[in-house]
Amino acid sequence: MSEVPPTPPIMVGSYGSGGGYKFSEDEIDGVIKQWQDLADNLNTDLDNARTIAYVKPPADEFASSDFVKGGANPSGQTLLEQHQRMHDYVNNFVTALKAAKNKITVTEQQARDNLKSGA
Repeated sequence: MSEVPPTPPIMVGSYGSGGGYKFSEDEIDGVIKQWQDLADNLNTDLDNARTIAYVKPPADEFASSDFVKGGANPSGQTLLEQHQRMHDYVNNFVTALKAAKNKITVTEQQARDNLKSGA
């Protein structure tokens, strides 16, 4: 699977580095909510992609097995990989947005999120 692109720079108010996205302190919570909603939708899409990627033939005969082995599973794996990359990118972006809002590093935000989730 190919690597997830890095998150662009994020600036909230005067905190952060320019050259990417810039949000006011008043709008950052709404932006985070929109990206979290997208992440939730991608979780559903990822589950659906897994179903497609691991589909089983309806019968143990050549036509069904050949279709699944030669078409459905390889296409499903590509779909799954692309959805996983998008999922990872969006979650990384949400973490970066939260870090910028909290005026901390992404690593510190990841540690906070891990403590909250019990990981």
